[in-house]
Amino acid sequence: MSIQVLINGLLLGGIYSAVGVGFSLTWGVLNIINIAHGALVMLGAYSTYFLFARVGLDPFVSIPITAVILFVFGYAIQRLLINRVISSGVFMTLVFTFGLSLFIVDMALVLFSGDYRSVTTSYAGAGLVLWDAVISYQRAGAFVISIFAVFALQLYLDRTRMGRAIRATALNRDAARLVGVDVAHIYAVTFGLGAALAGVAGALLSTLVTVTPVMGNVFIGKSFVIATLGGLGTVQGALVGGLVLGIVESFGAGLLGSSYQQIIGFAILLVVLIVRPQGLLGKAFSAENQS
Repeated sequence: MSIQVLINGLLLGGIYSAVGVGFSLTWGVLNIINIAHGALVMLGAYSTYFLFARVGLDPFVSIPITAVILFVFGYAIQRLLINRVISSGVFMTLVFTFGLSLFIVDMALVLFSGDYRSVTTSYAGAGLVLWDAVISYQRAGAFVISIFAVFALQLYLDRTRMGRAIRATALNRDAARLVGVDVAHIYAVTFGLGAALAGVAGALLSTLVTVTPVMGNVFIGKSFVIATLGGLGTVQGALVGGLVLGIVESFGAGLLGSSYQQIIGFAILLVVLIVRPQGLLGKAFSAENQS
């Protein structure tokens, strides 16, 4: 029982990492609490569903397409809309992304209706028996792709010129601008990357949960927990935060019941904020360089 619960927690935590890393990146670089992140996860799930239902494309194969679609959408949203209010402060961008989330969800209800949809592949019920545990091929595949996406983002930030420009802008926007960095473009690329990662997470979730216009709402709170738990703006922190949250929720659901999953997650958030506000892997730094 404990082995199965641990495996379930790890597999779930991998997907949580993919959900939280885009949210954490956007928050850490742009100083934006993106309430629309859950709506972007939902759009990724719908993109994968329609590619599967209309084109017959396997959900794992369609992930690059979904990521590109969400990147373009995120880039355009930031460059055309959010960039106009980003200098107004955290509260204004918080309100704006909240309104953006409502708009996206309502448009999804109009276009797709509130019907429940699912992505059911031929291997949906297959799995690998390991000791006393059963590992679903779909969950295992989602875990591997989630971890790959997180490490790919880290390599992109470390090894590419654009990635280094993103990191420089996160540390000191004004200094980055002085050395020739196009901050507006960097912000749009960063938001696009966050949207693409949300799309990847949504694509993976579409194989595991029901696809609806409101499916992303629950992941807004989880993104807060993951980003805070691991450390704001750090890719490794999002990975650790997602894995820890998945394991704790899995064991908590096994001991107390599934209805306590949300409570457990937010209880962890409160404890971390009190004991270690910068998160497990984060470093305390002043927010003045973001003003």
